[in-house]
Amino acid sequence: MVLSRFWLTIFISSIVFIVVSLFTANTYTIDSVLNGKKDDPILVSEKYIEQLPAFIKDSIKTAPEQTMIVNRDTLNSDTTYVYKNKTVKIYSGLQKSDGLLPTCKNTLVDLILPLIAYLAFFCGLMELLIVSGASGNLAKVLSPVFVKVFPTIPKNHPSISYMTLNFAANFLGLDSAATPFGLKAMESLQEINPEKDKASDAQIMFMCLHASGLTLIATSIIGYRAAANASNPADVMLPCIITSFIGTIAAFLIVGVKQKINFKSASLLIGLMTLISAIIGLLMYVNHLDLIGKNYFTSNLSGLILIAIIAFTLIFSFTHEKKFKEAETTVFDTFVTGANNGVKTGVTIFPYVLGMLVAISLFRNSGLFEIISDAIGFIFSNMGVSKEITNALPVAMLRPFSSAGSRGFLIDSMNTFGADSLTARLSSIFQCSAESTFYVIAVYFGSVNIKNTRYALGTMLLVDLICVITAIFVATWFF
Repeated sequence: MVLSRFWLTIFISSIVFIVVSLFTANTYTIDSVLNGKKDDPILVSEKYIEQLPAFIKDSIKTAPEQTMIVNRDTLNSDTTYVYKNKTVKIYSGLQKSDGLLPTCKNTLVDLILPLIAYLAFFCGLMELLIVSGASGNLAKVLSPVFVKVFPTIPKNHPSISYMTLNFAANFLGLDSAATPFGLKAMESLQEINPEKDKASDAQIMFMCLHASGLTLIATSIIGYRAAANASNPADVMLPCIITSFIGTIAAFLIVGVKQKINFKSASLLIGLMTLISAIIGLLMYVNHLDLIGKNYFTSNLSGLILIAIIAFTLIFSFTHEKKFKEAETTVFDTFVTGANNGVKTGVTIFPYVLGMLVAISLFRNSGLFEIISDAIGFIFSNMGVSKEITNALPVAMLRPFSSAGSRGFLIDSMNTFGADSLTARLSSIFQCSAESTFYVIAVYFGSVNIKNTRYALGTMLLVDLICVITAIFVATWFF
């Protein structure tokens, strides 16, 4: 319900701002909002050549091909003039994101279809884990901890194993595997949800812990930094872990207080201390490696563990083939059944993702996001906050809305300020220390048709804010 109102507010506000901009001559056409492609030049006005400043008019008339001339005035270095049929079209700036129609196409082609493929494969593996009994065994082992964190979940419930695999995949940076495991967990939690259109306590706790983004191996961030010729691409790994870990603890405490969880439970404390010890141990190991060793470790660990999960699933399934016979099926048929369910899930969540991404596209291309971003940057700069920090804030602001959009700002910050600048490093920490909140809510709650997300959205945005503040302190401390 809160998400629906927020989505509607963004959508209507963006449309109103676009219309106002059109009639106040701040833009010449709304075609870019509908059909424009990211990084295309934007048509801002059209004039007769006599209306242009003399130096521009002379430049056009003396140009070899009187069709295009770039204004080299330092104040408008990105402005382009196209002369044709006595009129000059003036382009200035770049499209912030794809327009409405390209976004619709890209959502299906570039996002949903690959996601459906991932869902089909990993849901097929999940079905093997279920029928073979592996997920049940995992749930029994972890039940003492999970029943304290999720007191409404019955002991040894299958959702425990799904959530564990989701957390593990996030922890290791396995985005392609984390989403299918997470969606399976939401479906399993929905089975024990007494109010089907309203998020349960367990679902909210799971979503907030998932969205806090605890990550050990920030593989993609390291890759972007390596491509930008950073002196040590992996130097942001430790700050990313610290920031995301604090975000996870904050999410657990905020939701735990709301749900009156017993924080003094021995099994809960043991589980938390085990996790902290594992993180510290891995950090100490990675810290003693040289540059090549760090790059090798971070590049291969996640992939190796994913292959190990796949191999374990297949080997365990074939060694327990009698369970498949008892269920009157085969290993392959079970995989196909799970894959088919994954495809159905992908089709179900498509409208939710499409609606959210279209609203975000309008929000960015209308100029509202830029105005809000500039205003926040102005406020922070007047509070004495370093310019290097304010330059990284667009990544933090866009991250809850769009991973791809914030990634664009991240790459731009590395190209503009240098990969080893505080701005680029802080942008990297912002990017890897939290999830795309609105996308995650649209996908996960949409997959089980939950309309009322209760306090999930507010909590996740609060955790995002905590991660941003923590990232600033950590980045300043480290760099």
